[in-house]
Amino acid sequence: MTFAYPTQSNAAHPPRLSPGYRSTLKRAPQKPLIPMRQTLSELTGPVYGHEAVRANDHDLTTQHKGEPLGERIIVHGHVRDEDGRGVPNALIELWQANACGRYIHVWDQHPAPLDPNFTGAGRTQSDAGGYYKFITVKPGAYPWGNHHNAWRPAHIHFSVFGHAFISRLVTQMYFPGDPLFEFDPIFNSVPDEHARMRMVSSFDLENTQPEWALCYRFNIVLRGRNATPMETR
Repeated sequence: MTFAYPTQSNAAHPPRLSPGYRSTLKRAPQKPLIPMRQTLSELTGPVYGHEAVRANDHDLTTQHKGEPLGERIIVHGHVRDEDGRGVPNALIELWQANACGRYIHVWDQHPAPLDPNFTGAGRTQSDAGGYYKFITVKPGAYPWGNHHNAWRPAHIHFSVFGHAFISRLVTQMYFPGDPLFEFDPIFNSVPDEHARMRMVSSFDLENTQPEWALCYRFNIVLRGRNATPMETR
C-alpha cells in the first residue's frame, strides 16, 4: 500500500497508548494495526454533510432566543495542506463546553449550570482559500476524573471532514497562557513541545471587534512536518 501523505505527519500526533490519560489503557490497540486499502468510493465521495450547512451554523451565539452567557469570542483561521495551501470546501465542525465548563450531555454531571441559550456545537465550510470563521463564547475549564483534582484546560474540539466520513480528522484548540497546560495528560500526550503548541491558538488583536468580541486565530494543518496534532491518524 502506497501512502499518499508524508510520514513526518505521524510524529506530530500523540501515541495511542498514553498511560497518564487513563482512557487510553483500554482503548489503545494491543496488536499492530493493519493498513486497509481505500476503495474508489471512499476516495472520491460522496461529500459528507456539506449540503446541510446553514448560513448561521457558524455563530453559536444566535442559535436560540437569547444570547448565551460568557465572553463572546471570534475563532478563525485557515485549513491548510503540508505546503501551506488553503484547503477549500472543508467541512469544519466544533463542539465545546459552555462558559461554566459544562457540556449538554447526559454523561456530564459537573455541578455547573447549563445555559439554555447555548448548545455548544457549530459548523461551517472553508472558502476557496481555506478560510473559516466561528463566533462563540469562551469555554470554561472543567473537572474530568482522570486523576486527583484533574481539570481540563479551556478548549474547543474541531472536526475536519474531507470528501467522506472516513477522511475525518479531530483535534483540540487551546487558549494561550492557560495555567492548566502542565497538568493536563491529554495536552501533554503529544510528545513534541513544538507540536503541542500548534494546538494553542494565538490572540488576534487585529481582528478583534471593538466593544463586541475578542478574536483568536487557529490554523489547522492537515499533514506534514507542521501538522496540527490530531486525535486520530
